[in-house]
Amino acid sequence: MLLTRVQLLAKHNNSTMEPAAKNKILDISFNQDCGCFSISTEKGYRIFNTYPFKATAQHCFGQYSGIGMTTMLFRSNILALVGGGKHPKYPPNKVILWDDKQVKCIGELSFKGDIKSVKMRKDRIVIVLEHRIYVYTFPDLKLLDVVETYPNPEGLCEISIADSFTLVYPDKKKGVVKVVNYDENGNFEIKAHEAGINALAINYDGKLCATASEKGTLIRIFSTQDGKPLGELRRGSDKADIQCIAFDRTSQWLACTSDKCTIHIFSLSGIYKALYGEGMGDSKNKTSIFNFMKGIIPYFKSEWSLAKFRIPESRSVIAFGPPDKCHVIVVTYDGKYYLTEFDPKTRGECHRITEKHFMENLQ
Repeated sequence: MLLTRVQLLAKHNNSTMEPAAKNKILDISFNQDCGCFSISTEKGYRIFNTYPFKATAQHCFGQYSGIGMTTMLFRSNILALVGGGKHPKYPPNKVILWDDKQVKCIGELSFKGDIKSVKMRKDRIVIVLEHRIYVYTFPDLKLLDVVETYPNPEGLCEISIADSFTLVYPDKKKGVVKVVNYDENGNFEIKAHEAGINALAINYDGKLCATASEKGTLIRIFSTQDGKPLGELRRGSDKADIQCIAFDRTSQWLACTSDKCTIHIFSLSGIYKALYGEGMGDSKNKTSIFNFMKGIIPYFKSEWSLAKFRIPESRSVIAFGPPDKCHVIVVTYDGKYYLTEFDPKTRGECHRITEKHFMENLQ
């Protein structure tokens, strides 16, 4: 039986057409006050309320329109989008400023290299490339500063959200963090670790920063006012990839997650009291029984976590719940949301309150 030309073309197209792309999560990001989080997928983005958990917005660009990053500006309709995945919606070297309400692009920034991360606050937008960081005023997008960094494939960089503008990033030397206080026109280096920097966090008012190295055994806390070391928290004694560090809104708690699939929660009460002059009193973190040797052997000076929570094996990000609750939120790259509670007075396991599977209905 002879096939017509139309039939032959249809047969060829069906044989060469790629299978429908799975709507894989490419990135997860909390907004500035951790009240919402966004997920970026092979088809678009979706935004969820953190507490209580619920979907609040989404946009599906199509089957082959990957969004690699979605950065929110608090709870506003303004987003910064970067293409990603197997079939990017936009070039990976371009930031698209997107109005979710008007469903249109309202501005864009292009660069010579691929974008690794984007940070926003009401008056600034920071674009991170592998070897350079660009700081712009917002919303007029005037270039304010350009800084060189240590090779930074993960796009490590943090900015303060409240009041004065502080930028923290890996400096050009291994294990060194650079702090820039723009409002005070000051900057300095912190020799944080011997190994390369693997994770960074900054608290809400920008007065504290937390760092972890490629070893992943310790988290160190520093003042961004003068670089003074304020504390050392021990995740464990074996090597790990610390994936996320988070301060709570009050700066009295810190949490981290790693490829060991254990969430660790630490009290910062001692650091808080030293910095702000008030707080909950002495630290409740566990210390080594050999703490009296901390001046001789550095291993014994670090504090262990107050509480822990195990999750199934998956990359994850974390945030704290409302300031009046002892809640930690964990969101995983396999599409799970966990709401857990810890007891601030006693050490032990966290109590799981809620578990949601948000990829099941993802279009």
